[in-house]
Amino acid sequence: MEFTTGGRLEVRISPADVGKRVSVRRLNDPGGGPQKFTDTVGVLASWTGGVVRITRKTGEVVRIAENTLVAGKVIPSVPGARPGSPPARRRGPAADALEIDRIAARSWPPAERARLAPAGVDPDGGLASGSGWELRAAGGFTRRANSVFPLSDPGLPLDEALRRVRAWYAERGLPAYIQVSEGATAEQDALATELARRGWTNEGTAEVWTSALAPLADRDPAPFPTGDTPGHHAGSGPGAAEPRGELSRTLSDAWLARYQRFGTPAPESLAVLSGGPSVWFATVWAGQEAAAIGRCVVDGRWAGFAAVEVAPDHRRRGLATAVMAALSRAALAEGASAAYLQVEADNARAHALYDGLGFRPHHPYHYFRAPRDDAR
Repeated sequence: MEFTTGGRLEVRISPADVGKRVSVRRLNDPGGGPQKFTDTVGVLASWTGGVVRITRKTGEVVRIAENTLVAGKVIPSVPGARPGSPPARRRGPAADALEIDRIAARSWPPAERARLAPAGVDPDGGLASGSGWELRAAGGFTRRANSVFPLSDPGLPLDEALRRVRAWYAERGLPAYIQVSEGATAEQDALATELARRGWTNEGTAEVWTSALAPLADRDPAPFPTGDTPGHHAGSGPGAAEPRGELSRTLSDAWLARYQRFGTPAPESLAVLSGGPSVWFATVWAGQEAAAIGRCVVDGRWAGFAAVEVAPDHRRRGLATAVMAALSRAALAEGASAAYLQVEADNARAHALYDGLGFRPHHPYHYFRAPRDDAR
């Protein structure tokens, strides 16, 4: 692997290259001794807090302190790619389950959270700390925002950790759920076994699906305008004679009326829907009502889709595809290159839609519920 320019090593990548395939060289021990280097090739997943994360094609995530980098460059194409193979921005993203689960958790933030973590870990560090169990609550609005996300060791014996989890949710009048992904970490795989042995029941299975983002953005976004600036366009919005699309940064009453998760939204629900790094809402207007809606959160290279719903009398008109295409264009403009969504395992109609859009299953996850007796 060659990084030299005129005999000098150079780091020619930056956080702006997140989502691209890169090749880097790092110094193993900056503190002294003979200099030894390690080379890593993969997708630049993130670059925050002085840590570079690269996902290899095997799914392994390599974490590198930025002060140990001595060379780095973007790889314009995959070595050995067959002639006619799709460019990088059109291939499915390389990522491990834990990376996507963390991104997904940031896109659906709870109204309240707490943490069980080993000594020395900042209990307010959030997902960025990468340690412990995060306890999430949002008044019961979706299990995603009202369950434990077990990132790693909670810093307590398992039975004590479970006791504290059950007590925390009982104080809020909520059942205790723990979200466990298959294949995310060895700890989560073992946790699923131990929960089942202790009488916790799997009360729901969902799946994460992924896709390259560019092919979604290439689909016909009509009735959304195709201009470069998302937002409210002439002829769109409430009262338009023909169905027209609108992208917005804020929730509208019509969007909320179409969303089928609740009647009157509680403050916790609004906090979840509006939360996330960079949130977009799509609405297809039919008169004064929303015929179709969708939500997308952009976080680095990832665009997460949710709440894609179409009114029954407007189905089979391509509106769900149009919503996804319009949101994809907005995300692509922000630098995203990969897409994911979460769908219930038994939702055959949604599976057919997403399969037709190029999404493929990545990994399943489960919600384990505590035994139905008093918190201990």
